[in-house]
Amino acid sequence: MNGTEQDGWPLTLTRSMGDFPVANVTLKEWSAGAGPELAGKLASCRFPWDLLAINEMIVGAIEDDLIEGDVHASAVIEGRMRLGKGSRILPGVFIEGNVVIGENCRIGPNCYIRGNTSIGDGCHIGQSVEIKNCIILTGTNVGHLSYVGDSILGEKVNFGAGTMVSNYRHDGGNHRSEVCGELVDTGRRKFGTILGDGVHTGIGTLIYPGRKIWPNMSTRPGEVVERDLRP
Repeated sequence: MNGTEQDGWPLTLTRSMGDFPVANVTLKEWSAGAGPELAGKLASCRFPWDLLAINEMIVGAIEDDLIEGDVHASAVIEGRMRLGKGSRILPGVFIEGNVVIGENCRIGPNCYIRGNTSIGDGCHIGQSVEIKNCIILTGTNVGHLSYVGDSILGEKVNFGAGTMVSNYRHDGGNHRSEVCGELVDTGRRKFGTILGDGVHTGIGTLIYPGRKIWPNMSTRPGEVVERDLRP
């Protein structure tokens, strides 16, 4: 694990890459018992989007459920789920694919979560929200009328209503993301956004694919994020 801030690492100002959680377990902890394939991905993890590939491998490999919270009778779960204590899956939720959800989360009502997604403790994913293949950290809220795909949201991020993240180029090519003034090929055809800890978006924010927002920054209502936002 060799990422640095210079590699475009805006997710946190307080953690090293090894302390970053995937499926609510730090990369250091995953390294301790990793098989050859996962160990290789962990060793080569440099850029924030590399975490998405690690998350896909870990969450996608879950073979059984561990449900310690409450699931409403009208929720539909098609896949394997890890659900922490004190968390609630509310009416009208559709979960498709494997997901990991931490403790004391509120999921729903009427949202769509697609694998492979991992959600930290104390998060809210709410009304008419679609989440696909994301890492969402502790204390983050995506409350209503938003789409987030192939993205990483840091701790205590808050989405204003109607925030939309684009994750696909019209030409179908790989996304590129700016690192130290140069565009780097992410190797991903689907790639949304990287938001640092404490980012807040105004209502109706639109985020271009592959863009990053540094910790504690915010957008105005209706803002279109065409380039990385950093201090």
